[in-house]
Amino acid sequence: MLMEFHLKTNKKIKIVSFLLFLICIFIYYLLNKYIGFEIKCFIHELTGYYCPGCGITRMFFSIIELDLYQAFRYNPLIFILLILSIVYLIINKFIKKIVIKKNFLIILLIIIILFGILRNIDMFSYLKPTNV
Repeated sequence: MLMEFHLKTNKKIKIVSFLLFLICIFIYYLLNKYIGFEIKCFIHELTGYYCPGCGITRMFFSIIELDLYQAFRYNPLIFILLILSIVYLIINKFIKKIVIKKNFLIILLIIIILFGILRNIDMFSYLKPTNV
């Protein structure tokens, strides 16, 4: 009985937390769109280099506005990883359980680091967050 109550309470807490998160994102979106409030990348402000995550916030705002091409231009790697993550979650939920191996995570980390390095080289300037 106590365990059942605990599981229901945890589920309610997760749902409320997720809803609060969505409300915060929506408020930030409105502040950004209509007032111009934005959160700047600490690494880019400090060093002048783009980190692997630069452009994520603008990417999500473009996704909210259904401008998928612009979302891709802000951060192509994270955009692709987001799509792959959604596919993974759907497959895991409805078809079969896929276990992610440690080696896969190491390779993913290496790809993210390489992306961060390449987007700061002039030859790969198309990887920088750009507004089209």
